[in-house]
Amino acid sequence: MIGDRWGVTEDELRRRYGCDDIVHAPTLEAWRGVTVHADPAAVWARLRQVRLAPYSYDLVDNLGRRSPRELVDVPEPEVGDPFTRAGVRDQGRVVAVDPGRELTATIMGAHLSYAVLPAADGVRLVLKVVARTSRWLAPALSVGDLVMARKQLLTLKALAEADATRQV
Repeated sequence: MIGDRWGVTEDELRRRYGCDDIVHAPTLEAWRGVTVHADPAAVWARLRQVRLAPYSYDLVDNLGRRSPRELVDVPEPEVGDPFTRAGVRDQGRVVAVDPGRELTATIMGAHLSYAVLPAADGVRLVLKVVARTSRWLAPALSVGDLVMARKQLLTLKALAEADATRQV
């Protein structure tokens, strides 16, 4: 499908994610990934902050409010917690958590899992999105998600790497 893969390895495509246990026979499967040059705890700390704001294109998905750049000590997510906050409203729900390793949520009819994976040169932050939707709509959703998720992952990467630099 167009836009279904960005920055992921073959091993990451074959890996099971929490969202795979929730949505069976999805019409949309999309993977996105970045290498982050920081330790897993720093990446997880930044990933937890998605609960505060989307960290993508703030003009589009956060009513122009800038997602926080300072590191906030956000508590570990728990099942049932809001997934993120866009504008002034909570959006989505956390459906599964493996602290420090994987966060699975649902938002706007899709399920997504963020995985923090060890890598030789840092950490891989990988996102998988699955949904059951119209086969005609799935390619458009995949491309739209690619634009927003790519920006989100690159922002989280930059912030976690900046945190790691400050700690040295």
